[in-house]
Amino acid sequence: MRKSVRDLMTKIGLYGCFVITVLFFTFPLLWVLSLSFKSSEELYKVPPTLFPERFHLDNYFHVIENNDIFLYLANSTKIVFLTVLLVLIIAVPAAFALSRFQFKLKPIVLITILMTQMISAVVIAIPLYRLFVKLGLLNNLAFLVIVYVAVVLPFSTWFLKGYIDTIPKELDEAATVDGCNKFQTLVKVLLPSSIPGIISVIILVAVQSWSQFVIPFILLDNMTLYPVSVGIINLQSTQQAVTTHYLAAGSILSILPVIILFVLLQKFIVGALTSGAVKG
Repeated sequence: MRKSVRDLMTKIGLYGCFVITVLFFTFPLLWVLSLSFKSSEELYKVPPTLFPERFHLDNYFHVIENNDIFLYLANSTKIVFLTVLLVLIIAVPAAFALSRFQFKLKPIVLITILMTQMISAVVIAIPLYRLFVKLGLLNNLAFLVIVYVAVVLPFSTWFLKGYIDTIPKELDEAATVDGCNKFQTLVKVLLPSSIPGIISVIILVAVQSWSQFVIPFILLDNMTLYPVSVGIINLQSTQQAVTTHYLAAGSILSILPVIILFVLLQKFIVGALTSGAVKG
């Protein structure tokens, strides 16, 4: 009986921690959502309220009519698509090589990838800006995408390498017996088996690239090229007017595509992260 009570208390404590964690991360989003429906008079109401007195959809119409948010969304979509495509072209064969091949410098390469993954975009922003100014590459989306790829590639390669490690090597051996070379083994055997991991990388890279702010803010000064993360800055408050509710509405519109993508495909991330637990 005591064990049952102890197990029950453990479960209550565990789920309580889950609830607190979820509230901790979702409350800022709920607060921004609330601000996006408030009037300017309600923004600084004391005490503040979570729910607006009346839902002002006009805030969203104002953002759409007075801000090029659809242009910014299109720019973000273009940048993210190219970033994901280039990351997959490089990361998939690199992860395959690191998972299946044995070579002398492999430990050093893995450590280098892990260390590179820890470098924040903020650290490299100023040197990147000076380099781009000297080379005349400011406002160049192609080179901006290359920087995005360099930022997310280490994580993507490490993630895919770990996923391919969970695929039995007996499949490779069977493919070799059937006459497949290494490239054919990758395309015909490992790629189909790695679909959940690849989709997970696509989602994670897309989310990280979509939310990137520092790099495009520094490397772009042409407003027609801004991604949505930078473009909504134009909605921030000024000395002439309080526009926090417009900025909140723009923020909600900017993250809506990512939220929809994540909700629809989150099962692939969970499956990829837990695949190693059932290996063998």
